[in-house]
Amino acid sequence: MKTEFLSTVPVLPSSDIERDLKWYEEKLGFKKIFGDSMYVGIHFKTVWLHLQWHADTEDDPLLGGSVVRIFVKNIENYFNSLVAKGVVPKDKLRKNTPWGTHEFGLYDLNNNAIFFVEDI
Repeated sequence: MKTEFLSTVPVLPSSDIERDLKWYEEKLGFKKIFGDSMYVGIHFKTVWLHLQWHADTEDDPLLGGSVVRIFVKNIENYFNSLVAKGVVPKDKLRKNTPWGTHEFGLYDLNNNAIFFVEDI
């Protein structure tokens, strides 16, 4: 039997789980499903993200610079809702890219890049 891959759950580093959870809920519409002050699972529509606390020390670096690409349909509705909240500027949506997408990106509070992408 072949292995069937079902989904991807990115685990993003966080220096403050409570702060970041509030940001993801208020700004992007995610909701906490499980977790504590060290590790949390959040969900929006069909997308899961996990946030993991790091001390941002030499032994436990925050790292940052992670990238998540979230693929969606009808990107403009969600984009417009984030513009209305002041999360992204209205000129951030790149339509008809040379690689066949509509997309926009933003950074969370730990410098993780989050891109929302619609294949066209």
